[in-house]
Amino acid sequence: MKGKRVAGTAFYHVFVCGIGLIMMYPLVWMVMSSLKDTKTIFTTANQLIPQQFTLQNYINGWKGFGKVSFGVFFANSLFISVTATVGTVISSALVAYGIARFKFKGRRILFVSMLATMMLPAQVLMIPQYLWYQKLGWVGSYLPLIVPYYFAIQGFFVYLMINFINGLPLELDEAAKIDGCSYYAIFKKIIMPLITPALITAGIFSFMWRWDDFLSALLYVNESRRYPVSLALKLFSDPGSSSDYGAMFAMASLSVLPAVLIFIFLQKYLVEGISTSGLKG
Repeated sequence: MKGKRVAGTAFYHVFVCGIGLIMMYPLVWMVMSSLKDTKTIFTTANQLIPQQFTLQNYINGWKGFGKVSFGVFFANSLFISVTATVGTVISSALVAYGIARFKFKGRRILFVSMLATMMLPAQVLMIPQYLWYQKLGWVGSYLPLIVPYYFAIQGFFVYLMINFINGLPLELDEAAKIDGCSYYAIFKKIIMPLITPALITAGIFSFMWRWDDFLSALLYVNESRRYPVSLALKLFSDPGSSSDYGAMFAMASLSVLPAVLIFIFLQKYLVEGISTSGLKG
């Protein structure tokens, strides 16, 4: 029995590692291609390891376009992602607290409506939102990419935090009321610290979704200097003339770093935020 158990464990680890390597291969190929000479990327596509390593693609890519360094595009993405993430986390926590702790007419309808928004594909809302933002005069700015997230439009995050708050004993709120705390003080001093895993989980997902968002930037940002990274990468590829795929792969490799670093340093909060709901005994 012990031999079978060891064999089963070994097979499981080999199988999982194999699947992991298959999933990681495109990313590894991109990084390795960024270290090749641009002219040899596709002629040696079947060779993963470059015959001669070069950093020239990173130098060329960082120069950017039209005297605009690629660092500007990284700064644009960072501004959009951080600002929108802060709004998402704060607004989602407030809405979740209101739905989870307060009893009012229409509460159930509001909750069901929030769940219904999670089932709507983004493409359904694309045209109405664009027309609305156009009338507001927001097209051509970052406002459509930031402002809506300060009104808790991410139903998934609200639902996640509601489950956390529902797992917290009501006695904590009642004890705080006896001590003279207002509803806002209860939210700030009791609810927020106890739902930290959910807040961090929402922040991680929101940041990565905003960082990778290509379609929204394509719709609303029309000045190349204001492009985020996701949109600026397409400037390397020009079907009408030559394309610098080496520089594009180099900058794409750098664009992956924020998500990788976030996952490495915050993965324990991510797992806890997804797998738990409220307090543990």
